[in-house]
Amino acid sequence: MKATLHDVARLAAVSIKTVSNVIHNHPNVTEITRAKVLVAIETLSYSANLSARSLRTGRTNIISLVIPQLRNSYFTELADAMIISAEKYGLAVLIEQTSGDRDKELTILKNATRKFTDGVIYHPEGLSQGDAELTNVDYPLVLIGENIFNGPKDHVTMKNSEAAQAATQYLLSLGHTRIALIGAHKNEASGTARLRLRGYRSAIEAAGIKYDEDLIGYTTPWFRSNGSDVMNELLNRNKDFSAVFALNDLLAFGAMRALQEKGISIPGEISVMGFDNVDEDAYSLPSMTSMEPGKKEIAEMCVKTLVERISMGDDTQMPGREIEVGFQIVKRESTARKM
Repeated sequence: MKATLHDVARLAAVSIKTVSNVIHNHPNVTEITRAKVLVAIETLSYSANLSARSLRTGRTNIISLVIPQLRNSYFTELADAMIISAEKYGLAVLIEQTSGDRDKELTILKNATRKFTDGVIYHPEGLSQGDAELTNVDYPLVLIGENIFNGPKDHVTMKNSEAAQAATQYLLSLGHTRIALIGAHKNEASGTARLRLRGYRSAIEAAGIKYDEDLIGYTTPWFRSNGSDVMNELLNRNKDFSAVFALNDLLAFGAMRALQEKGISIPGEISVMGFDNVDEDAYSLPSMTSMEPGKKEIAEMCVKTLVERISMGDDTQMPGREIEVGFQIVKRESTARKM
């Protein structure tokens, strides 16, 4: 027969409450007691009956994180930060990937598996601002990303325009007046690329420099291969520039590869700056200067906000909140003062 909580408690010679505390990783359990309970769980091959617990408490202690793609380093690191933050509340994280497909995003919003989770942190990429009301679901949900603002649900986001403006101002402060940008999206009405392009343009024009469309590289999605391709395209235009601002780090890595293949020195001839500050930045050659958009703070605020909504039963009478986190430039070897 399948082992029960009572069986574990009897074998470990502790109370059922103590076993529950160990399972939920509560801090007020001594290491000796925790070890005894874990040995008993292993011996009996005990596993918690989540369905039964859900019926008793109305909670599963599982939340869902819905993101476009895990192959993007930013989302991988964000997911890691979410898991760490959720553990502090005794929550496990179920990760779902949409590949930015609109139909899949809509299906997940309505998916019956929602009954197995207490709430959802949701990053839409196929949906846009016009779809805001579709997120008005009857379970706790927190939005992230830049496709939907001021909707019916809480939204945690980074300061994209301000951060991109600060990144461009940093390159300007190094004496670069011809700064190429890669990663813009053509005819984008809303979204991350549009916001970052806006910040770049604001900094350029505030410095009294005319915005030059020939210095803008359009590409999607934001992967290394696209960064390399658009960098080669910009070089083929024979336009003079001494710095490149990539709208994410993967694009920047691709751009660096293209420049190095042509024997162009970084940062001696061209400085390169990315956005996201992924772990790989510190180990590229040269190491990458990047904009840190507050990944850990985003994760912490998302989980904290979702837990609040779960606790209050996701009171739909309370309007959605817009929550922004800070940013900072992480300076490394790929940028230098213009010679």
